[in-house]
Amino acid sequence: MAVKEPLKLAEETLRRALDEPDFPDTFSLLGREWRLHRGVFPGTITAATEVMASVLPYPRGGSFLEIGCGSGVIAVTAALSGAARVTAVDINDRAVANTAENARFHGVEDKVTVLHGDLFEAVPPTDRFDVIFWNVPWTWVPEDFSMSTELHSAVFDPDYRAQARFIAEAGAHLADGGRTLIGTADLADQRLLERLAEERGLRLELVRRVRRIEVHRVMEYRLLELLA
Repeated sequence: MAVKEPLKLAEETLRRALDEPDFPDTFSLLGREWRLHRGVFPGTITAATEVMASVLPYPRGGSFLEIGCGSGVIAVTAALSGAARVTAVDINDRAVANTAENARFHGVEDKVTVLHGDLFEAVPPTDRFDVIFWNVPWTWVPEDFSMSTELHSAVFDPDYRAQARFIAEAGAHLADGGRTLIGTADLADQRLLERLAEERGLRLELVRRVRRIEVHRVMEYRLLELLA
C-alpha cells in the first residue's frame, strides 16, 4: 500500500496543529467566528471542515449526529441550518468543551448535546438520527502506529479500525429513512473503505466531490453515503 504521500502530509498537518507557537483562540469560517481551544484540531488547517460543512444535507426539523466534532463547526452549523436536535461526539475532552462553547457562542446550546466518547459509545442506545456523519481521519497507518497524542485520532486511523467500527455500528442509530454519510478525501484508501462496507453487506456511493487548492497539492474532498 502506498502511504508515503498521505502520511507525510498528515504528519505535517499534525505538527502544525501541535507546535504552532502563535496558536489562535478564534478563527473565521463560513462567514462566522469560532472559538478554538488548544489541543483541538483546527478546522482551518485543511479545507475539509469548510467543504463538508457546506455540502452536507442537514435535516431541517430533524436530528443530526456528528462523530468527531472537533471545534464544533459542523454540529453548530447543523443546528443553525435547521436541525432540531444535534448530538456531537468526540474522543478528545478538549474538543467536547470547545464544541459546547461554540454552541453557546452561536446561541444553539439548547439544540446541541455534546458527548465525550469513542464513536458511538456515549450515544444512548435508543437514540436514532436522520443523518449520521463523520469526517473521518483518512490517513491509513499500520496497526502498530504510535497514536501518541489526543490529536492523532483526528488525522490517523490504524488499519482503518475506527472506520470499520463506524460502518458496523452506525446503522443501529439510524432513523427510518435516515442517511449515514462519510467525509473523506482522495488521499484515503478508497478500496479498503469499500471493502469494509462490503463485508457488512453495504456499499458506498459518491454524493459530492469538491476540489481545493491547498499548500502541498490540489485536494479532492469526497462526501460518501453508506447504503444497504
